Amino acid sequence: MAIDRAGLAEFLRGRRESLQPEDVGVLRGPRRRTTGLRREEVAALCHMSVDYYTRLERERGPQPSAQMIASIAQGLHLSIDERDHLYRLAGHQPPPRGPASEHISPGLLRIFDRLGDTPAEIVTEVGETLRQTPPGVALVGDAMRYTGPARSRGYRWFTDPAARALYVPEDHAHMSRTYAAGLRTLVTLRGPGSKAAQLADLLLERSEEFRSLWEVHEVGIHLDEVKRYQHPEVGRIELNCQTLVDPHQAHRLMVYTAAPGTESHEKLQMLTVIGAQSLSLAPAGADLGDES
Repeated sequence: MAIDRAGLAEFLRGRRESLQPEDVGVLRGPRRRTTGLRREEVAALCHMSVDYYTRLERERGPQPSAQMIASIAQGLHLSIDERDHLYRLAGHQPPPRGPASEHISPGLLRIFDRLGDTPAEIVTEVGETLRQTPPGVALVGDAMRYTGPARSRGYRWFTDPAARALYVPEDHAHMSRTYAAGLRTLVTLRGPGSKAAQLADLLLERSEEFRSLWEVHEVGIHLDEVKRYQHPEVGRIELNCQTLVDPHQAHRLMVYTAAPGTESHEKLQMLTVIGAQSLSLAPAGADLGDES
């Protein structure tokens, strides 16, 4: 497929100008006069240089890669139809829709963008973290740093002893049953060749505990709503986990809260401060590159 430079530039300008700062979690300054978002704001949302994004809007530069288009589609909060249109304008075949897709719906992102002071994350059906708030990182660590099968929290649970250190020991057995049962359900639902089936095959090879649980063939085992952590900085903390599911993309928005007036609520406030400090001290995120 050939790139449609004029169409791509027109579509990007139109989407940028139609978005308001509050639509994407950006603070609106008191003297703001720009209609829609500024180019530098879009570039930051898409993790690329301002110069590179500007060249796209001006019909210049090399053809953007599929990875770059995916980042732009997410940064501009595009719907799945708009995402597919963007891919075609850029000369690429759109990726598959459905449970295997990692494109987060605009509605779910709008909710997530308003949770900056709360531990929250968006995960796929196999437990791959796609987004985390700073307090979420302070609570469980940076879950977006993993690659390959280790992106799945269930896979890490059975293959990396460090994955269990954050949870109280008395909950480990139930969590193991839950991860095995959940993966069993997904393999049946998605079928051979699915990501769930690939993870199950890997775990059957690499984890004796998983093999023993797989043979029991349990389904319908769920994690408790109350999560009990043994945090290295604030100690034991109990949080309620509320989940919002996107039925089209099979993504889950998970939000962690504590009852006001409890010791866990005080510790959660401490984690929020830790998350904010970590964010302010962290180096600026690396661009995907200018692909020049």
